[in-house]
Amino acid sequence: MLDSAAAPEGGRGGAIAGGRCGAPRAADRGGARGGAGHRVRGAGTVEFLLDADGRFYFLEVNTRIQVEHPVTEAVTGIDLVREQILVAEGHPLGFRQEDVRLRGHAIEARLYAEDPANGFLPTGGRLLDWQPAPAMDVRVDSGVEAGTEIAVAFDPLMAKLVAHAATRREAALRLARALEGLVAPGVVTNRDFLVSVLRHPAFLAGDTTTDFIERHRPAPAREPTDEALREAALAAALAAQLTRRAEAPVLGSISSGWRNNPSGLQEARYRSGAREVVVGYLRERDGSFRCALDGVAARARLAASVLPLVELEIDGRRGTFRVTPGPAGTVFVQDALGELRLEELPRFPEPEDVERAAGGYSAPMPGKVLDVRVRAGDAVSRGQALLTMEAMKMEHLVTASADGVVTEVRVAPGQQVDAGLVLVVIAAREDGAAHGR
Repeated sequence: MLDSAAAPEGGRGGAIAGGRCGAPRAADRGGARGGAGHRVRGAGTVEFLLDADGRFYFLEVNTRIQVEHPVTEAVTGIDLVREQILVAEGHPLGFRQEDVRLRGHAIEARLYAEDPANGFLPTGGRLLDWQPAPAMDVRVDSGVEAGTEIAVAFDPLMAKLVAHAATRREAALRLARALEGLVAPGVVTNRDFLVSVLRHPAFLAGDTTTDFIERHRPAPAREPTDEALREAALAAALAAQLTRRAEAPVLGSISSGWRNNPSGLQEARYRSGAREVVVGYLRERDGSFRCALDGVAARARLAASVLPLVELEIDGRRGTFRVTPGPAGTVFVQDALGELRLEELPRFPEPEDVERAAGGYSAPMPGKVLDVRVRAGDAVSRGQALLTMEAMKMEHLVTASADGVVTEVRVAPGQQVDAGLVLVVIAAREDGAAHGR
């Protein structure tokens, strides 16, 4: 989610929906009159909607500071939390409404543990690392750290990032860059979606109405180029071989893959979504690596390596990668444009899970099973409700994607389940089978 505040600039400015230069001040006056009319004593938030003609409409009032307050603090220079405490202690405000001056533009992004590619359902999980982008001059308000468990029983908000700049475009691009540089492996978040919105030409042009997502369809997740995916996979493979050599109980000084008469390349295979990458590498006498990245020949050199950071020079181009191993063969690789999640494939893969392919319905998110509406033997139709799950104050209905007969129900009401766990197994129904029991 994005929140915005701005000072009038060049005839335009105001809230995230656009608006003319007079609207922000008029909204300020309206909010002040509303507070005075209700004799509110304390900090509060008055929200308005702004239309294309600069007219604003009252939306709601909250007698508290809300999550968007940092954008107001950024453009006014007023510490709202401090003022709230002082007012609660009986002190008067230290300024008058006419003393408030707006400077520049500020935009806030809320980082959530949710999956935009899966209908923004909450994800949860263990945060393996947490490093806000350094030297970005962006405010970060967070409640997490490396090792934090993001539980499905609570709100999935992880952090707020606020960028302030002289112009709205500068603020948006600064915020996008800070999100790309944020290190947060282990949990699926809305980071890529936020970057996609912030860098969208329509958003930068100020076309930010309430139906922006429906009209412009920003990408829910990053789609890396083939080159970026190959380089991330190579960084993961070389980081893994560095770890193996460092942990070797004997002959740790011998280079990875050493043979008296070297011939073939060492090989590692990774999957990212539906794409697979095969990385081949062989360490040469000069310390460089002869590589084959999905069949594309390359020469690489480890310029520096203090894990989890790996600095690689690939065909004369240098890049820095942060490689974080995760559970069950996952590897999180941070490059200049954000994070790529890779799955290391086993050298000797197990047979495919035939049961799941044949009709297993798995949990779309970690959460709690509220109710189960079918039993083994029931005939079901496409679209029929199978069960209801709850996570982070949201309910999700699991429905049948095709006609069939329930062969197994593997969960019960009240059970906590992980994402991907098979809940119900349904077999294709033969022609003529009756609906229901």
